[in-house]
Formats: sequence, C-alpha cells, structure tokens
Amino acid sequence: MSNPEGRKLVLDEIFKRMAEHVEPGQIEGVDAVVHFRITHSTEGRDDVYEVLIKDGTVTVGEEATAENPKVTISAAPVPFLKLVTGQQSGPVLFMTGKLKLEGDVMFASRMTSFFRIPSAG
Repeated sequence: MSNPEGRKLVLDEIFKRMAEHVEPGQIEGVDAVVHFRITHSTEGRDDVYEVLIKDGTVTVGEEATAENPKVTISAAPVPFLKLVTGQQSGPVLFMTGKLKLEGDVMFASRMTSFFRIPSAG
C-alpha cells in the first residue's frame, strides 16, 4: 500500500467488488451515502471513496460528492485491509482507535451485515 499505483489498484478493486458482495436482503430500504477515507498515502493525501446504498443496490464513486454522508469511516491502509478481509472486526478497530467514525455510529455498526466477505475456500 506504500506504492501509489499499487495502492490505487488495490483500493479500486476492493470498492468495485462491494456491489458484487452485497447482501440484498440486508440493504432493503436503506438509503445512505457512506464515505470511506483511507489515510496516509505516500502522496500526502487521503483516498476517499463514496458508497451510495439506495433502492437495493450499491454504487461506488472515487470521489466524495455528497456533503452530508450518513457516516464517514476513516482508517490507515493496514487496518482498513484487515476490516474488509474480515481479519479484524470493526468494533475492535474502533475501540483501539484504528478506525474512526464520523456521523451515525449505529448505522456503521449495521454495515457489517450488508456485505459478505469472500473466503479463499
């Protein structure tokens, strides 16, 4: 994640696959914008992705366009990767200060049920 091109490829792939791994029954009736901020890029800027959950679908953008997201989730690259691969839970990362939340914390806690994490087996 320290190589700018590699970091972008990895992050783009993770967010592209969000729509493929959504649990439709879990997002039924959900209408929310979520910002993900992956901090500490080697270029001195954070990578921000916007996830729109609406009408039973998930759409991802590489730019934060909504001014008032329901929640903004911020993490450094390694904790973020641990979160999205299921190696560490969101609550543990939050309680240890490795995951920061701005906005609706209860909604953020529900998000773990929105997506299934693929396994190698």
